[in-house]
Amino acid sequence: MLEPEISVEAFAEQRTHAPNTLLLDVREPWEFKTASLPNSMLMPMGEVASRAHQELDPDQQIVVLCHHGARSLSVTFWLREQGFEHVQSLAGGIDRWSRVVDPTVPRY
Repeated sequence: MLEPEISVEAFAEQRTHAPNTLLLDVREPWEFKTASLPNSMLMPMGEVASRAHQELDPDQQIVVLCHHGARSLSVTFWLREQGFEHVQSLAGGIDRWSRVVDPTVPRY
C-alpha cells in the first residue's frame, strides 16, 4: 500500500506523468474560492462520508488536499478504511504547495 502522505514535490512530478490522478479538495467552499489547484474536485470533509461511494472510484489514484494537511490525512485514513487503497494526503496542504511549488496560488 502507498505511504499515507505524498510530498508536494513528489505530487508536482506525479501530476505531469499521471494526469488521471484525482485531486480531492476537502476544504470548505470559501477556502476553495480563495485558493485552489486546477482540476481539483471539491468535496468538503463533512460531505465525504455521504458522497465518497457515489462519486469516487476506489481503483483510481486519489490525492487528498486541505489547507495544511490535517483534514486531508484524516480523510485519507477514512477512505482507506472504506476500501480506497490508492489514496494519499498532500503533506502540508495547499499552503505548502503555494510556498514550495507554485507561489501564484494565494496563501490564507
